[in-house]
Amino acid sequence: MSPDIVNTEIEPFHAITISRLAHALKAEGRSVIHMEFGQPSTGAPPAAIAEAHRVLDVDGMGYWESAPLKERIVRLYRDRYDVPITADRLLLTCGASPALVLALSSAFAPGDRIAMARPGYVAYRNTVKALRMVPVEIACGPDEHYQLTAAALAGLNPAPAAVIIASPANPTGSVIAPDELAAIAEVCRRRNITIVSDEIYHGLSWVGPQPSMLQFAPDAMVINSFSKYWSMAGWRLGWLLVPPDHVERARAYIGNLFLTPPSLSQHAGLVAMDEHGVLEGHIEVYRRNRTLMLEALPGLGLKSIAPPDGAFYIWADIGHLAQDSVAFCEQLLRDTGVATAPGVDFDPVDGHRFMRFSFAVSTPEIEEALRRLEPWFSARQVEAAGASR
Repeated sequence: MSPDIVNTEIEPFHAITISRLAHALKAEGRSVIHMEFGQPSTGAPPAAIAEAHRVLDVDGMGYWESAPLKERIVRLYRDRYDVPITADRLLLTCGASPALVLALSSAFAPGDRIAMARPGYVAYRNTVKALRMVPVEIACGPDEHYQLTAAALAGLNPAPAAVIIASPANPTGSVIAPDELAAIAEVCRRRNITIVSDEIYHGLSWVGPQPSMLQFAPDAMVINSFSKYWSMAGWRLGWLLVPPDHVERARAYIGNLFLTPPSLSQHAGLVAMDEHGVLEGHIEVYRRNRTLMLEALPGLGLKSIAPPDGAFYIWADIGHLAQDSVAFCEQLLRDTGVATAPGVDFDPVDGHRFMRFSFAVSTPEIEEALRRLEPWFSARQVEAAGASR
């Protein structure tokens, strides 16, 4: 496809619009519970924060790439996945979003077709479009466990230049089984499709540890970040792992586009990686929140949801109550003070009848949100039943 006919129009991120309204209501004195973003409420581990305070007093800082942090990430791959990598393949980034831009811009050209699941993270589609590439969204519903399959990739004609894999996924929380990951890797090898694996939700799984795509495709590009498991979203720190033959090209791009992530964040991130007790405590909070949500959802009339195998999201079908998820989530916020994400962010075709809850808040906030949601959803069900008569 010629670059001049690629649709580069970027749709709004509606969850951000909802969040702006939530903050405006809070400024008016309203009580607001933020369930619109996948943003851990737990904060960075205390030892990481203490290290940041210490470093501020002794280090002027500057453009810097922490060798100790890179070596610690190398050890993470060895310990968690039994995958040997070298530090030179790691590029430290200002979070997962720049890592995605770096992966796509350094490896592909305008007009290249990039496959991804639908529903899927809104920035996959819009980053691809912003770089004048073509998103190829593959519908993934209950029959596919809301995930990409090897069969779907094998059936694309022509083969895309790349596929973005996310397991656990946003917005559904669904995961890809190891045998299916292996099958996807084989299809991509056979069809010369580059794999970009977003593993930002690794460590946040409710169905057992998740494998890295590197275990099946050693030449995959892998994205990760300190924003989710390490609870450091505001510190803007992540990484991109690239194949050996792509290191120099990727380094040329990152040097010109992004330089380095914040030095302060690198110091804190290194300490955070060994705060296992604190981090696993966060996981238990999310686990409890997930249980409370799953127990309450049927009573709200939300009986059709994606399997929340990992991450901290629930993707719920509201088609029996509304056909405009943006208006639905806005009214919900105005009436109850509970902010959620409209489904159209993640699925431009069917998302009008879905919404996403994030349960990355505190357990008391989950309990209060459910108290507010129950009468509101009950009233919506009565209205819907009356309208159908």
